[in-house]
Amino acid sequence: MNSKSSTNSRKRVAAMPPVMSEVELARLGGGEVAYIKTLSAKQASQMFPMIEGLPKGINLFSLHAADGTPIALTDTMQAAIGHAEDGELAIAPLH
Repeated sequence: MNSKSSTNSRKRVAAMPPVMSEVELARLGGGEVAYIKTLSAKQASQMFPMIEGLPKGINLFSLHAADGTPIALTDTMQAAIGHAEDGELAIAPLH
């Protein structure tokens, strides 16, 4: 098989335009929706510079408002979920 037929057999995937803007997505939550993100200690230190002495080599969990504002940093997923429940926030899954 030559390179031309190999190239033709590959399908190009077009990038889909966003369904909504970042601003629209942030407004969608309206103080009712949050998400949980898994962070390394380095990422957590950058996001939460006021916290010193974060343990190295473990995952940490940050709870964020729909607009991306960090709300809490924990060492367990269960604690992050608890913070969301305490704030009466629905947790949106991230993919």
